[in-house]
Amino acid sequence: MSIARWITAAATVAVTALASSPAAAAVGPAASGPAASGPAASGPRQTTGLTAPGTVTRPVLSRAEAAPFVPANYLGFSGLYAAPVADPWRPAPIRKAPPDFVVGGHGFATVQEAVNAAFRKGGTKRLYLAIRPGTYTGTVFIPAGTPPLTIYGIGNPRLEFTVDAIITPAAWAELVNPGGSRYAQGDPAWDMFQSCATRTSTNAGLCATVVWGQSTDLQLKGLTITNTLLDTVDRGTHQALALRTDADRTQLEEMHLISRQDTFMANANDVERIARVSVRNSYIEGDTDFVFGRAAAVFDHTRFHLVSTRKPSGGVIFAPNTAPLYPYGFLVTHSLMTADAGYAAAPTGFLGRAWDQGASATGYLPGVTPNGQLVIRNSVIGAGFTTATPWAPAATTARPFTAPIEPGRDLNDVNHNRLWEYATLMQPVAVPGATSQGDLRTD
Repeated sequence: MSIARWITAAATVAVTALASSPAAAAVGPAASGPAASGPAASGPRQTTGLTAPGTVTRPVLSRAEAAPFVPANYLGFSGLYAAPVADPWRPAPIRKAPPDFVVGGHGFATVQEAVNAAFRKGGTKRLYLAIRPGTYTGTVFIPAGTPPLTIYGIGNPRLEFTVDAIITPAAWAELVNPGGSRYAQGDPAWDMFQSCATRTSTNAGLCATVVWGQSTDLQLKGLTITNTLLDTVDRGTHQALALRTDADRTQLEEMHLISRQDTFMANANDVERIARVSVRNSYIEGDTDFVFGRAAAVFDHTRFHLVSTRKPSGGVIFAPNTAPLYPYGFLVTHSLMTADAGYAAAPTGFLGRAWDQGASATGYLPGVTPNGQLVIRNSVIGAGFTTATPWAPAATTARPFTAPIEPGRDLNDVNHNRLWEYATLMQPVAVPGATSQGDLRTD
């Protein structure tokens, strides 16, 4: 069964249950911000037991409060966080047009070589890069300045590499570019490689990724990307990204992203400018902060799967580090949060936490430190997650989670967290088996 069909079937069951439940009695003000006038949300009412305003550990939005938190607003602004401008982006389904470049068979041997060719072709016309069936080992860096590029799979090819953030920059450089065989001076992605190889830090950090995109209008469809570090390490800190995207208008469809810690980073490389990301009909697997970043991102009909094979308790799905005064971080809609049998037996999983990036020395500084923003709405949360306290203390600072619940609350109060639910259903769901690569089995 495909992810899209299974999620649609499960969501239909959830929506039916939600629609028959009582509406929340409390109604609060709409969120403030540049898109407060955006279209109101429609859809099912909240389930019994999850009525606004919720609790200080599990806040719930009212229908009026949830109204601005829709895709049109998360994807509707570009420019500076301090002065966003209306710039509607309504991503259409990704087309698999006849390819300009092919990887595999009689085409390019590596994806990186094909990306380099696309960069050198230049222009403003969208280019199409098809990857034939197979497993392709090695990193792929897509530099800024690449023309609008669609990379799609034929028969779900797999892009794999094993890289751990704890290694030194020098060790990272030799690992991803042995003997200079993959990146050379003058290559389109050379500057990306050098920015990591010459780091002065003690470790590779967020350079530990399989695929890294810095180009605007990048589209990825029908690929499995796996950081194969997986369960070969202990439950400690081992950042191992599968995919990192840094630029505006990044679009993912029918993707499988597999790792353990920090699987997918939806990033804004320029900390002062908005970067937008759209994810549809995809599967993302991990155990710690495995969907994180600064981007304004919408996840639609996507399954997020928490696994216990490396870290048997206390796992976390989301860790946004949204600009503190910007009202739109991550929006999860018509999606599924699931966990494996280990978490189902002992439900200690967390839906998310804020990432207080850069505040290890100072502690959280209201209005200065990023304050992650996330709304999970019209979605199903399966077994394995703690129900009373689904939001963990912040990453970096361990700032305790707190939410306002008083009448007339400010949904962007910098003195509180901004992690919310609306019209979610938390219940055990029948989850098809998942292989180690995230495929949904049909048996």
